[in-house]
Amino acid sequence: MPLSSTTMSEEVKAPPAAGNKGESEFVEYTRARQSMSRRIAESKATIPHIYLQVEADLTALLGRREKLRGGDEVPTVNDLVIKTAALALRNHPRVNSTYRDGGIELHSRINVGVAVDTEDGSLTPVVTDADRKPLEEITSEVRNLSARARSGEITPPEQAGATFAISNLGMLGITSSEPVVNPGQAAKLAVGAVTSRPVARGGEVAVGEVMTLDLSCDHRVLHGGEAARFLNEVKANLEDPGLLG
Repeated sequence: MPLSSTTMSEEVKAPPAAGNKGESEFVEYTRARQSMSRRIAESKATIPHIYLQVEADLTALLGRREKLRGGDEVPTVNDLVIKTAALALRNHPRVNSTYRDGGIELHSRINVGVAVDTEDGSLTPVVTDADRKPLEEITSEVRNLSARARSGEITPPEQAGATFAISNLGMLGITSSEPVVNPGQAAKLAVGAVTSRPVARGGEVAVGEVMTLDLSCDHRVLHGGEAARFLNEVKANLEDPGLLG
């Protein structure tokens, strides 16, 4: 039986053109990731960023890291940066502030948000009063908060109240990055990978364990000199492990 013209046209009909990008699939963000996207866009649109970078020689610090263990846990480089940055924030209160209505709010507590890479994007649990806590407590708290963030058990209160933030892509092999300042904060510190490279010590060249620190700042709050002095103090703290006990 001959096919009708309608049937024949349906049989030879080509599939819809996919376009130059091929076939596409729309993946809707979760509410958490939508909120994160809005905050990033808000930050870049409303906060004038400046960026500073410095290198820290961690050779002595890493040599002592085993002695700095708390119980069975050896602090990570990120734990060490949290503590040393918190100590520096005591001396640089403008870095621990928020721009608001033509002025700044200086915060009495030093609460460090720690970016954690999860399947749903980056979450930022907060280590409260990081300047007052011993390193072993910070190490334990960060382990717990990071695990809860990755398992989806982290609560909104555990992500609230940060006055400063730290992002660490060094664990993924990234040596340098320019983080986006979180709305409501004045600065964010990015931690790079530790790499072996030549360093000058006492007029001689030696191999050192070096890490790049990148600081992004709200230029309405911090000018270059203020930001540089803070970043140099973080560097000095990392290069003087005696400060950590």
